[in-house]
Amino acid sequence: MVTNKPGWLTEPLLQRLGLAPRSACIVSGDTTTRRKPDPEPLLHACTLAGCHAPECVYVGDAERDVIAGRAAGMPTIVAAYGYIEAHDNPLNWGGDHLVREPGEILAWLAHRNGASVPPRPAAR
Repeated sequence: MVTNKPGWLTEPLLQRLGLAPRSACIVSGDTTTRRKPDPEPLLHACTLAGCHAPECVYVGDAERDVIAGRAAGMPTIVAAYGYIEAHDNPLNWGGDHLVREPGEILAWLAHRNGASVPPRPAAR
């Protein structure tokens, strides 16, 4: 998880939502000396998670996320369901893919990894 929000807001929120234990790492806006759109926070997250940038996919809901992901050498997905401003046009941000709901990320990953049929969300 990489965000520009400060750690004093990010970490308690992720703990309360139960997401912190599920995250390989949490990098807040004040974790590194630079913030997105600089790639430093994403590269630091890779170090913490023990992986390399090309092995990752960065999903974001702002143009700065795509800029940071590309600069870090990561494929990027635009989350069009995020905090998109009315004046923003996510189609112009240059992401590798755009999703309108979280389940589409899994389908994109499966397709990218060579699955012949993207997985469908389970029926409820």
